[in-house]
Amino acid sequence: MSEAISFEDFTKVDLRVGTIIEVNDFPEARNPAFQLTIDFGDLGIKKSSAQITALYEKKDLLHKQIVAVVNFPKKQIAQFMSECLVMGAVNGKDVVLLNPEIKVKNGSIVS
Repeated sequence: MSEAISFEDFTKVDLRVGTIIEVNDFPEARNPAFQLTIDFGDLGIKKSSAQITALYEKKDLLHKQIVAVVNFPKKQIAQFMSECLVMGAVNGKDVVLLNPEIKVKNGSIVS
């Protein structure tokens, strides 16, 4: 287990639900990844790089709702600027995306 944090620290993490609206291959990435474009409703459109190619195909990701951290600083990955961090559970070497059981409004807060 990681070091304990306060509830106040946790409240600084802005977790939101978004819908993937575009998926592209990312051959320049060091590890196999997709470039995702995600609609977060009133928060706007954000892009992310996600190493999820082992379990997901592009067609299965399109229109899928996911959970992401939206208040990290942007991060340059090869020639791509990642604007949010898509959340997933690590299962061995694979990442399983976290997503709501039923469709919710894009931009919904995860608490």
